[in-house]
Parts: sequence; C-alpha cells; structure tokens
Amino acid sequence: MIRVILCDDHALIRRGIRDTLSDAADIEVVGEAGDYGELRALLRDKTADVLVLDINLPGRSGLDVLHALKDEGTAMRVLVVSMYPEDQYAIRALRAGAFGYVNKGGDPALIVSAVRTVSQGRKYVTPEIAQMLVESLTTPAVENAHDKLSDREMQTLVMIASGKRLSDIADELMLSPKTVSVYRARVLEKLGLANNSEMTVYAIRQGLVGS
Repeated sequence: MIRVILCDDHALIRRGIRDTLSDAADIEVVGEAGDYGELRALLRDKTADVLVLDINLPGRSGLDVLHALKDEGTAMRVLVVSMYPEDQYAIRALRAGAFGYVNKGGDPALIVSAVRTVSQGRKYVTPEIAQMLVESLTTPAVENAHDKLSDREMQTLVMIASGKRLSDIADELMLSPKTVSVYRARVLEKLGLANNSEMTVYAIRQGLVGS
C-alpha cells in the first residue's frame, strides 16, 4: 500500500485529489495539511511514501518546503501538483528535489500514475517536461532573465503580474509588506524593469501569467 500525504491550502482541491487517489486500491491517503506548519505537525505523527504538494502555499511556498525536506534528507518522495504550467515551475521543482510534477488541470488519472511512479523512487515527468529537458540538453543555453530570480522572487513576480497588491501578497505569503517590497525591488533590478506595469507586460510576454 502506498501511503500518501496531501498538502494544499484549498480544501476542495485536496478533496478532489483525495477522492481520485482513494479510487486506487493500492493507495491510501493518511493525512492532509493546508500549509507548512500543519505539514510539520502532521509529519511528527505520520509517515508516508509520497507527499503530494502544491507550489502556491501560504507562508512558506511549496518550493521552500521542497528545499527544507531535501536538507533534512527525508525518505518521502514529493510529487508537485500545481496550477502553474510546466514551463513556469516544473524544472525549478525538480531541481529543488521533487520526484515529479503534474498540472492540476490535466487528466486526474495522471496523478494516480505519478504517485505510483515516484513511490518507486523513479522520476515522473509529462511529455511536455520531457521535451523541455531534452531541449535544455541539446540546444545552446539561452537563459531567460527570470531564470536568475530566486524562488521567492519568482513567486512575487507572478503574483504582482496577476494583479495582486503588495499588502495582499504579504498576507498570502505571511510576510511583512516591507519584505515583499524588498523582493519586488530585487525583481525590478534583475529584470531591468521600472515599475509594476512593466513587470506585468514582461510576465505576460514570457507566458508566466495569462494575458
């Protein structure tokens, strides 16, 4: 039996994933968490083979959680299931220690297949991610400006470009507005942009957010 823990801040999404996984006879969902704090508390009492993790969590993001678990040397394999398209976060997630990446908008059956794959210690990538990996190996490296951003800076860029105010971002990430302003300033500097409008245009052109 594959033991799974879900970590997503949206209860309805957790329910949908839980129902999908529960239909598989060889998978058991043993716990659920809505953020990093709840996950840490859960892991004190529960063990699992696979953690199904969202990227966009309040407080510490899913990428932060990946780095923390990797540093701890946990034996639990992490499958990232995110609303973000593969070209935004898949490679970042894999580099941070994830064993797989699945888009929430895809076929629910893919999550079952992915959980089975990563539980065996094997990487799970969609054809789209596989193509990205092949291209990165066979074509000259062309670095996008946003590739230089840290995970938190990237998150700030996407949220600002999605129309969220700094105060809203601070509340969602459980950070101070001053800290978010620092991340914003770093994004503007690294991308050579002047203001939020230019940041939004950049994000749309790069396909980081919808137009």
